[in-house]
Amino acid sequence: MAKESKVERPTKKNEYEIRFASVQATKGWTDLAATIRNPLADAWDFLTRTPELETPTNYRLRGELELVTRNGATHDRWQHKPTLKGGARLWFYVEGQVIYLEQVHTSHPNETK
Repeated sequence: MAKESKVERPTKKNEYEIRFASVQATKGWTDLAATIRNPLADAWDFLTRTPELETPTNYRLRGELELVTRNGATHDRWQHKPTLKGGARLWFYVEGQVIYLEQVHTSHPNETK
């Protein structure tokens, strides 16, 4: 019998794939999964379907945080709030059909206060 392992949710052709862009994002995601699992699952659904839809909980960052440069390419930096009242924030950028989680904050980041 094969070793048991978790089956990852496949993405539909019109959905976006989510990848970690930093070790910090991986750790932050793990921490949020332990504390706000249901809102984080909803964030996953939103990001894989409509990551560039402007809403009260999903929008481009402005000012010095507006852009992120990775591998010589510059991208708009977005922020997603998994909950309306909580301080958790997901910072990401979009490249093609891939969402790159750049930073995952378990509390409101000082840079946006």
